[in-house]
Amino acid sequence: MARITGTWLSGEPADPGGAATSSYPGELYGLPREGAGSLAPTWRRVVALFVDWFIACGIAAVITGSLDSSSVPLLVWFVIGVGAVTLFGFTPGQYFLRLRVLRIDAPVGVGFVRALAKQVLLVFVVPALFTDADGRGMHDRATGTALVNAR
Repeated sequence: MARITGTWLSGEPADPGGAATSSYPGELYGLPREGAGSLAPTWRRVVALFVDWFIACGIAAVITGSLDSSSVPLLVWFVIGVGAVTLFGFTPGQYFLRLRVLRIDAPVGVGFVRALAKQVLLVFVVPALFTDADGRGMHDRATGTALVNAR
């Protein structure tokens, strides 16, 4: 008799005729393997996030006059993220690391609603930690976006 936990811990059985598989991240979305437009690696995404956070902390320190504020950097980071992605398609940190946010369902800008939803989910950090096989976080999957190399 098989263990009960074996059925749900093992995951779904592999089916060679099942869903399409890709040979590189982003292939299923029509993105190139490398170069401009290819999915950004996780380490560059994390570094861009830290750059954005340090910029927000600096602006918050100028606004409040001290480094002791707790929620002002988060608010500044949030506003910068929504505004920059809506207007330009990237945050300052993403710009410095040559990254760009794209919609994967249409060749148009991200827009305010998607940028807002993406930033709201990023506030909780946890969605960014869970990625799919392509390296896209839950916040990207929920908003239909992808962070790609700009150059």
